[in-house]
Amino acid sequence: MKYYLVGYMYSGKSTFGRQLAASKGMDFLDLDRAFEQRYHYTVPRFFAAFGEAPFRQLESQLLRSTAELDNVVIATGGGTPCHSSNMDFILAHGTAIYLRMSVDDLVSRALRSRNPRPLVKGLSESDLRARIDSQLKEREPSYLRAPIILDGLNPIL
Repeated sequence: MKYYLVGYMYSGKSTFGRQLAASKGMDFLDLDRAFEQRYHYTVPRFFAAFGEAPFRQLESQLLRSTAELDNVVIATGGGTPCHSSNMDFILAHGTAIYLRMSVDDLVSRALRSRNPRPLVKGLSESDLRARIDSQLKEREPSYLRAPIILDGLNPIL
């Protein structure tokens, strides 16, 4: 069994992923942490140095390296399922779970975060809200392909 957690950044994929893996006796893999271990760059530092397009290419390769894993919960990055037919890969190789949250809740979490993400770093609250709203509208069609949709504030599986 393999679960891929999808959803917008700040939706709690890593936190819920650890809990789900522990409750089911499965391993846990955070795709962003795996990226950092493999390429020796934090995601924000990689974005700053090389931009989004090279990151997405390497992220897709890393995602595909999970094909042979079993008994694992994988927390993807917020944009992972929205690029390079990654959602097709996810659906073909495991069970996707979308942690759905409102724009208001995502903004609240982003404002409280000690580690701002590259795509929203340095934005005012109103610009942050506009960015999250816009990106969520763009990304949600990919997320909604997941056969399981959970409330990100209270995910229960």
